[in-house]
Amino acid sequence: MSLMIKRNRNGLMHPMRSFISDFFNNDNFFEREFMDRSFVPAVNVKESDKSFEIEVAAPGLKKKDFTVNVENRVLHISTESEEENEESHDNYMRKEFSYRSFSRSFSIPEHVDENEVSAAYDDGVLTVTLAKKQETVAQPAKKIMIH
Repeated sequence: MSLMIKRNRNGLMHPMRSFISDFFNNDNFFEREFMDRSFVPAVNVKESDKSFEIEVAAPGLKKKDFTVNVENRVLHISTESEEENEESHDNYMRKEFSYRSFSRSFSIPEHVDENEVSAAYDDGVLTVTLAKKQETVAQPAKKIMIH
């Protein structure tokens, strides 16, 4: 679909007309990047002597929106959230729906204890802590007496 572009005396197009023209001139409108509703948050992974810490930036969500589980040495983090806003006035009504979800998976190294996984959500950041296995303390060398 194509619209006629009308320019003013200076050869310039009004900014709103430019926006409308760009909006309708693209035959692949629904494939455009801004129509993509996928949501993949940024993730940081930190390692210390005792654990791994995975931070997931997910502002605007609630603690109850998250699912965190470990299965077959794989950590799965996912969320789904739905929102509906309705505004009504004398002459009009506006209703908006939004839905977003994501899922991330991480392989757990052998030296991590699958049973020692904890998670906390604070100020828009989900933090998942994976404790490393306690290594057996090395015994001091023992002198063997020869008889």
